[in-house]
Amino acid sequence: MSHDTGTDQEMPLIAHLTELRKRLMRCVIAIFLLFAGLFYFSQQIYALVAAPLRSYLPEGATMIATGVASPFLTPFKLTLMVSLFLAMPIILHQIWGFIAPGLYKHEKRIAVPLLISSIVLFYAGMAFAYFVVFPIMFGFFASVTPEGVAMMTDIGQYLDFVLTLFFAFGVAFEIPVATFLLIWVGIVDVATLRKSRPYVVVGCFVIGMVLTPPDIFSQTLLAVPMWLLFEAGVICGSMISKREPAFRGDAEEDKPERDQPPVSRP
Repeated sequence: MSHDTGTDQEMPLIAHLTELRKRLMRCVIAIFLLFAGLFYFSQQIYALVAAPLRSYLPEGATMIATGVASPFLTPFKLTLMVSLFLAMPIILHQIWGFIAPGLYKHEKRIAVPLLISSIVLFYAGMAFAYFVVFPIMFGFFASVTPEGVAMMTDIGQYLDFVLTLFFAFGVAFEIPVATFLLIWVGIVDVATLRKSRPYVVVGCFVIGMVLTPPDIFSQTLLAVPMWLLFEAGVICGSMISKREPAFRGDAEEDKPERDQPPVSRP
């Protein structure tokens, strides 16, 4: 009897771990397939990412590689990161497939738009950094280069720099989703967030100072969108607060289906 009881208790955990391993393997395979398809174009991908800086280099100046293996490892690293970024929809889909069976119906109706919004906002943050922030920032750096100093950037340092900015802006653009979740879960309410607006503005500039290079332009270009996205999250959260009774009603309807006790049999 004790052996059977132990098996019954262990099986759910084993089943969850097996499901988690299967979905992790799918994520790894997706990244590998994307990397295998993009590796042939790794040099072109790096040239595309380096274009915002190269357009502001002085005539005749080029980027340099100070490391022996940098000409190979830097495009390799960039291609791997691009594969990871492109695989984000697949990764989030696998995460959704793992947690969806444990959600109520009304939670699923909210979770699906949130997942889609997270993907779109992350890519929007990276696009904002590439098309808006990089030209302004590199143009400023080129304009303040001291006379007699050749502006030649190492390709490895440049990649680390832009990847940090890509990640910072991608995460910063998730603020509406995070704000919405805080309101929806009930951790804070809309009125509290509105009263905390001055502290949020200061916090945005502090985060911009930490995550971006030490120049006022890139800090401001990160802090201002973060504040505007926070306001968007508050607006969306106020809309869901008005519909909160309806969602509570949906939750009550879901409970009998999910938490119904087992029927005793004679």
